[in-house]
Amino acid sequence: MISTNDFRTGQTIEWDNSVWVVVDFQHVKPGKGAAFVRARLRNVISGNTVETTFRAGERLPKAQIDYRQMQYMYEMDGEYMFMDQESFEQIGLREDVLGDALKYLKENMIIGVQFYQGTPIGVELPNFVELTIVKTDPGLRGDTATGGTKPATLETGAVVQVPLFVQEGERIRVDTRTHQYLERV
Repeated sequence: MISTNDFRTGQTIEWDNSVWVVVDFQHVKPGKGAAFVRARLRNVISGNTVETTFRAGERLPKAQIDYRQMQYMYEMDGEYMFMDQESFEQIGLREDVLGDALKYLKENMIIGVQFYQGTPIGVELPNFVELTIVKTDPGLRGDTATGGTKPATLETGAVVQVPLFVQEGERIRVDTRTHQYLERV
């Protein structure tokens, strides 16, 4: 059990017959009346977001989320196949479970897959990935490192903004949390 006073962003709880992730929370102590916690929660399974309030100190069951390291193998008929690194068991995940991770997914990449009661509910990419630029406009003479940015399409199909001096065919490092270019590799 976890108290609403101990809420943290990213924490998983069981509430309203489902599993929720705390997206945002705020402790409120009005001048008159009892304190309460206003929270924004995201349903792990459906992806819906709700705003609700809890009494301060109210206790909720903490959801038990298991993490397994899995290797991405291939895509077949809309399912992305992963292999468990310990048991070598293979599972298929749909696009709705992968979400934004699909933008940076490459064959043989190791990622963390989240399970709730044996069902995959989400994935965690490494914080940084190295990808090759397959399409971008050429830089022009006079472009500087502090100039502007231009869109670049990566080998996985993701589009990120890169500095003007970066060219097609170069490998770059991208932050998967913010979807931003970090550096050339």
